[in-house]
Amino acid sequence: MPGFELFGDLEKKEVNDVLENGVLMRYGFDGMRNGHWKAKELEKALESTFQVNHAQLVSSGTAAISVALAAAGVGAGDEVILPTFTFVASFEAVMMLGAIPILVDIDDTLTLSPKAVESAVTQKTKAVMVVHMCGSMGHIDALKDICNKHNLLLIEDACQAIGATYKSKPLGSIGDLGCFSFDFVKTITCGEGGAVITNNDGYYLNSDHYSDHGHDHAGNDRGAEAHPLLGYNFRISELHAAVGLAQIKRLPEILKIQKLNYTILREALSQIPTVSFRTVPEGGEENYSFLNFFLPDLERSLKVSEAFKTQGVDACFQYYNNNWHYIRKWNHLKELKSLYPIPAEVKTGLEYLKTKEFPQSDHYIGRNISCLIKLSWTEAEVKARASKMVEIIKSVL
Repeated sequence: MPGFELFGDLEKKEVNDVLENGVLMRYGFDGMRNGHWKAKELEKALESTFQVNHAQLVSSGTAAISVALAAAGVGAGDEVILPTFTFVASFEAVMMLGAIPILVDIDDTLTLSPKAVESAVTQKTKAVMVVHMCGSMGHIDALKDICNKHNLLLIEDACQAIGATYKSKPLGSIGDLGCFSFDFVKTITCGEGGAVITNNDGYYLNSDHYSDHGHDHAGNDRGAEAHPLLGYNFRISELHAAVGLAQIKRLPEILKIQKLNYTILREALSQIPTVSFRTVPEGGEENYSFLNFFLPDLERSLKVSEAFKTQGVDACFQYYNNNWHYIRKWNHLKELKSLYPIPAEVKTGLEYLKTKEFPQSDHYIGRNISCLIKLSWTEAEVKARASKMVEIIKSVL
């Protein structure tokens, strides 16, 4: 999956352009640039690739979520519904704005359960954040219907699913705003970076201003800029954008390799009657960055996961006891361990986490194993890996 596996001359050329030009900041210094605007070029490429009107680069995927929510007016005391299976950045980005993350169950798509979302809507709910974990999507039409019914924002966290589509539309382009991460281990990487995409002119303008201290970016060389609103520094550098500009040109190649390697592994595992696979909604196509499969129960899933590790099958994750991606081990959230004082309203809003259980999420995450699809594998290596995985699973089952 990680785009860095294909680093080469294209990335070197784009980075060298910036170094030779000498301007590392994405804004200003117009006279020194000699026409080099890597961040602007990458934003245009993102708009074209994801079929949207606007793309705003930021410093990380976490920043993208905070910027997207802030741009759409989510703030203190608002509730944002999100899944129990995600990266910790999702709820961190919500809480940074003084909003309250409301975690709900996932289903067999490994993303938000529409039924759980519907049950969690209150008068304080402002947005639903669907997180397209491990390269695939949930029941987007049902989630859109819920948002329309209750006049809620639909935010897509597509940080792990760049290149996946639903009914021929790129993930990230379907909701009100979409968020991407370009960190070092993502499908395409800037080293560090992220983006917000949208078709809403107002949300884009707010994202543009908010991510750079409220600057309106009017005029040339920043000389005429005003500050129409408060903001923060979530800027990306030209160096990071240069890497991303090279990487997005590789996206079709990356997706092709991922699909090939994924298909070999899936076809091999399909021979085992007790192995099943995550549900991909009709009309959806994964980006094939992960192969997600289910075993009959938690006990055997943990045994297979451990056997993979001891027998050299790397990059396969069992998330039940994972403290990065699943709610069971998010003690820092449940106990509100923070360096900064948590607002009383947020503390009250998170009281539910002290007692709430998520048996449906446990059911799916407990049985799931998620295998990263690498770009650097040869076909022979993938086939050997597939045979070994089948052998190990059969020995445990």
